[in-house]
Amino acid sequence: MKVVSIINHKGGVGKTTLTANLGAGLAARGNKVLLLDLDAQASLTVSFFTQNEWTDGLLPSRTIKHWYDGIGTGDAMDSPAQLVASPPRVQDKLSRSKGHLDIIAAHRDLSDVETQLAAQLINDPHRFADLHSRLRIALAHKSLGEYDIVLIDCAPNFGLIAKNAVAASDMLLIPTKPDYLSTNGIDSLGLKIRSFTEEYNEHGETRIQRPPAAVVFTMVQSHDGEPIEAQRSVISRIEARQVPTFTTTIRDSKAVYGPAPEHGVPVILGGTGRAATRELRDLVSELSDRLETIAA
Repeated sequence: MKVVSIINHKGGVGKTTLTANLGAGLAARGNKVLLLDLDAQASLTVSFFTQNEWTDGLLPSRTIKHWYDGIGTGDAMDSPAQLVASPPRVQDKLSRSKGHLDIIAAHRDLSDVETQLAAQLINDPHRFADLHSRLRIALAHKSLGEYDIVLIDCAPNFGLIAKNAVAASDMLLIPTKPDYLSTNGIDSLGLKIRSFTEEYNEHGETRIQRPPAAVVFTMVQSHDGEPIEAQRSVISRIEARQVPTFTTTIRDSKAVYGPAPEHGVPVILGGTGRAATRELRDLVSELSDRLETIAA
């Protein structure tokens, strides 16, 4: 199993859209994919389930918050496997594929979990490794062994839950708009990830490697098949700094991407825009190639 976190402490960069389409695209290629929604906004969850399906079928006991809440109590679960749900409309689209896509849903009150974990860390700093390794240990549990890939949609911050995701990850994807404000935080995020990894290894008996990270440029405005000059300039500056980037860029198309969550089917499976579908498939290919270079 390979674990990939989609992370950026700046919001509004297409993080959830990217996670949904990569997951669906990987499943269409025959992979068993698990999506994990760690964002209290729950945008990934409601991209696959209607509000009623989420409310009646998943809340409150089939969300990642329920698993976090149970840790340290008599209701603790070794892994969140029993929380897994299969989005029906996507499974219908994948019926001819050997692949499968499941999701562990978010909860609006995930921020409460963040607060509780942070309080535990303040009260007992020696629990640093324990509190930050819970997700890594859970995803390695044999009950989730059927999955080839886990994609984690992180909240736009670098709190304790996001750090749990980093500690569990084999790779990080950083979706970024090619503009000054969006790219300005890439170095800051990289420094935070490095600092966290070093601190984790100081406290933990088991060491983790800093996961390789790469930028995916999203919401790109194109002209004649190429990013507009202002955005091309930003992309070139990032590449000149030798920041790892994906070759494929994702265009800004609200007409294509906007309606998809309402229908519960990501664009890559729905075929609502040929150009968008092609670039998403190219991105899936790039991600697959990069994951093959990461040791198991």
